[in-house]
Amino acid sequence: MTSIIVTGASSGIGRATAELFLAQGWTVGLLARSTDTLNQMAAEHANAIPMVADVTDAQAVEAAFGDFQGKAVHLDVLFNNAGIFAPGGTIDEIALDDWYQSVDVNLNGMFLCAREAFRIMRHQSPQGGRIINNGSIAAHVPRPNSVHYSATKHAITGLTRSLSLDGRGFNIACGQIDIGNARTQMVQGLVDAAIADGQQPDPTMAVEDAARSVLHMANLPLEANVQFMTVMATTMPYIGRG
Repeated sequence: MTSIIVTGASSGIGRATAELFLAQGWTVGLLARSTDTLNQMAAEHANAIPMVADVTDAQAVEAAFGDFQGKAVHLDVLFNNAGIFAPGGTIDEIALDDWYQSVDVNLNGMFLCAREAFRIMRHQSPQGGRIINNGSIAAHVPRPNSVHYSATKHAITGLTRSLSLDGRGFNIACGQIDIGNARTQMVQGLVDAAIADGQQPDPTMAVEDAARSVLHMANLPLEANVQFMTVMATTMPYIGRG
């Protein structure tokens, strides 16, 4: 395995993962909307391929994956990572626009990227590859006031299981990593909100540890697959938290 596309590569878990794979010598497709950030990352690494696209735009995703295939020739791994955490609340308080955006990015965007990766992996030679979906602890148990996020992350588990089943005939493996409270900008916002409310925030862990877990999954031969991996802050409450 030597080539990977990382979605949401401009920040958070995606950026940490992309930088780790670049340091390991992989050819890395950096997919995000942030042109300046991607170009800056690519300028520092000869093995980086910037892929500016919005994951909710089917035509843009198709074009970006096609461009990567033309440059890298073979796609070994997709880290299907891009996602958002919209403003929270109980279901009657969540704005419909925030619900629709959550579904569009966290579910539709991951579907579109997996769709393009699956198509390439099915038809390339040698056939096959690996898709790693970024779920969440919220794919198991919800965080309070996050029905939009929790619902989409539960849906990703269904996407993972279906791709894992349907990919068998084409040497395509699919697994899912469920991460709990890696120290990203999004998680820091939740920590700050808890402190502002006078609550004790949940423990966090280094984002680099999440990236190393993705690297482990990606480095496996295609005859082996981590179907589901959970990596979380050791003392993080599990039940009732995401």
